[in-house]
Amino acid sequence: MHVFYTPDIAVSNELPEEEAGHCLRVLRLGMGDEVMLTDGKGCFYKAVISAATNKRCQVKILETIPQEPFWKGHLHLALAPTKNMDRIEWLAEKATEIGFDELSFLNCRFSERKVIKTERVEKIVVSAVKQSLKARKPVVNEMTDFMKFMERDFPGQKFIAHCYEGEKPLLKDVLVPGEDALVLIGPEGDFSPEEVARAEEKGFHAVSLGKSRLRTETAALVAVHTMNLINS
Repeated sequence: MHVFYTPDIAVSNELPEEEAGHCLRVLRLGMGDEVMLTDGKGCFYKAVISAATNKRCQVKILETIPQEPFWKGHLHLALAPTKNMDRIEWLAEKATEIGFDELSFLNCRFSERKVIKTERVEKIVVSAVKQSLKARKPVVNEMTDFMKFMERDFPGQKFIAHCYEGEKPLLKDVLVPGEDALVLIGPEGDFSPEEVARAEEKGFHAVSLGKSRLRTETAALVAVHTMNLINS
């Protein structure tokens, strides 16, 4: 059964315009056809198309199906986006398929990309939510200056993965199951020493993601996968 993202379905019986277009013009569904909806907030809905025009699609809810989270805690990834936007889009898709709760972009001292259009990332995340049958959509945040990001208060565990010398435990060995977790991933040129120091001042703990040298998007996906596995 086809799945459509309908964040406002609790207050409206109509699919968003883009979803309606895909439903009616691409899939050629019509009145009487059954569909599955996700609000991205924890519920699936079995529904039937009750009215359809060229751009509008109304549905009648047949059943509301609340979903228990697949993982415990709030899993948050914050990273400096790569110069190649395709890599960030790939990361957003795969991380959503695995499962996490929030994605933030950081403007760091050595960042190769200083501006990012989150609208495209948001669309990819929505598509991945539907493809992987998730009832919850990760929040996608606008890019924030690293030092400004450090002024925020974050509950739970806080980690920063960097490549500077020193003994660092593996992320998998220090994550506490069931608690909120935030992991910071730097740009290809890594975090600056000043950024690492500031993060540590704010309670972030340095961690390793393994012995291999990883690209930014690979390191980010390893972090998401580790958080998900420990909390599943």
